[in-house]
Amino acid sequence: MFCNTRVSNELGAGNSQAAQIAVWAVILLAVIDAVTVSTVLFRCRYVLGEAYSNDKQVVGYVAVMTPLICISIMMDSLQGVLSGVARGSGQQKIGAYVNLGAFYLVGVPVAVILGFVLRLKGKRLWIGIVAGSVVQATLLFLITGFTNWKKQENKARERMIEGASSAENRSN
Repeated sequence: MFCNTRVSNELGAGNSQAAQIAVWAVILLAVIDAVTVSTVLFRCRYVLGEAYSNDKQVVGYVAVMTPLICISIMMDSLQGVLSGVARGSGQQKIGAYVNLGAFYLVGVPVAVILGFVLRLKGKRLWIGIVAGSVVQATLLFLITGFTNWKKQENKARERMIEGASSAENRSN
């Protein structure tokens, strides 16, 4: 999405309020998009498998997996936008730590426990990915919600000044 560029441009221009409005507008659009796509997909879950196979077992398995796919779509939409917000506001390290923590501390262990302890077979991996995505989107949403946009505006201005002075020093 364009969210990271929009947020960074607004913060760099000294418009923290416009950056904040852009963030919440893009989050709203991502939610509307994800809910629409997930609803259509969920309603077609019994027909979707027939596009790939005539085998009733395959069609049934696709219908069983579709709710997980719908949750994945919603979480991926949110985390994509929220990761862009983190990048655009200069919080790349926080985004990276959230990503690593969500998937390696939550997603993978959930997949291992479900797959090897409870023996849920094919669903285990997807449930682990969904668990990691839920944690990632939740943490990034909380970080975005508690971000001090005026402070981020000041940090962006400081980075611009530092970049301009270092470019000037290189040219001399």
